[in-house]
Amino acid sequence: MDTGHHELAELFAQLGLDNSAKAINQFVQSHPLPVEMALAEAPFWSASQAAFLRQSLDCDAEWSDAVDTLATLLQQRG
Repeated sequence: MDTGHHELAELFAQLGLDNSAKAINQFVQSHPLPVEMALAEAPFWSASQAAFLRQSLDCDAEWSDAVDTLATLLQQRG
C-alpha cells in the first residue's frame, strides 16, 4: 500500500485529467468553486471522481493534502 504524499499533478492523473502544469492552471481558472460548496459536490466531477475525492477526505487518506490544495485553489477562483 502506498502511503506517500501525493502532489497536485498526481491527483489530476488519478482523476483521469491532464496533469500538465498548463492543464492544471486552465482547470483551476475555468472551474471556480464557491467557498460554501464541498469539492466533491461540484457539478463538474463524474460520479467516480466525486467518490474518490469524498473518500480521500473522509478517510484522511494519502491523497487528502492534494485534495485540500485543489479545493483551496478552486475556492480562490469561486
